Amino acid sequence: MDKPKISIAIHGGAGTLLRSMMTPEKEQQYLDALKLARDVGYAILENGGSALDAVEGAVRHLEDSPLFNAGRGSVFTHDGKHEMDASIMEGAGRKAGAVSLVRNIKNPISLARMVMDRSEHVFMAGEGAMEFARAQQAEMADDAYFFDSFRHQQWQQAQSSGAIQLDHTPLDEKKFGTVGAVALDASGNLAAATSTGGMTNKRFGRVGDSPMIGAGTYANNVTCAVSCTGSGEYFIRGVVAYDVSSMMEFGGKSLHAACEEVVMKRLLELGGDGGLIALNRAGEIVMRFNTEGMYRAARSSSGVDEVLIYS
Repeated sequence: MDKPKISIAIHGGAGTLLRSMMTPEKEQQYLDALKLARDVGYAILENGGSALDAVEGAVRHLEDSPLFNAGRGSVFTHDGKHEMDASIMEGAGRKAGAVSLVRNIKNPISLARMVMDRSEHVFMAGEGAMEFARAQQAEMADDAYFFDSFRHQQWQQAQSSGAIQLDHTPLDEKKFGTVGAVALDASGNLAAATSTGGMTNKRFGRVGDSPMIGAGTYANNVTCAVSCTGSGEYFIRGVVAYDVSSMMEFGGKSLHAACEEVVMKRLLELGGDGGLIALNRAGEIVMRFNTEGMYRAARSSSGVDEVLIYS
């Protein structure tokens, strides 16, 4: 009998990622962090764990790294704070949990999981989400934990120019630093998770696609699991994660064809840039983006083993 397939893919953001802008040391740091997070998730799958546990585990690892715009590495808002968003979804019963505009939460993805597992709701935001976090004894961290001198410098630069910045590159460059993971477990279940620190210098409680089920995160055992990264407003307008799934379910497209159509055609037609990771129940992995690069890694029981940055 064939052994059940397992697969995982993760991303750490997409955008203007050029070799010329990266020192070899920095590049190695990113590759190491991606590989570690991917392997944490894969080990959970290998030991018979669920896809849901695997995506949460991998994303927690990315949130713990100051390299990515999520959790510890979250960018500064206009007020000099850190506001984080996250969502998680499983493909069997299509249960989901999401949080937005939360502060001082060490691992927002785990709070999103608590919303899914321990409440009747899907999406909590702001002070209400914080109240829920305290009631559930979610792990908190003080402001100092989230302070990163590079992020702070970036914020000051953005403030002086009045710009809103999508992530940690110079103001004239684009990079979207969301993190995410998708997984297939040995029982044939899919799951997806996405987490972000939003935009540098953002105001007015802006929320992107990351915590929105169907826009930035989606999982359905019938089709696929998807986690997105990019210019959130366009991913929301294109309902991108669900668009991939519905093309497969109702349009009969393969995972590859659906991702290609959504990322390289529909998203671009709206003016949006970024990318996504997706996988189906056969364990096939697609990591597609329309930018110069996307921090990404994948591993599967069928022999996929890669950690990549550039196109």
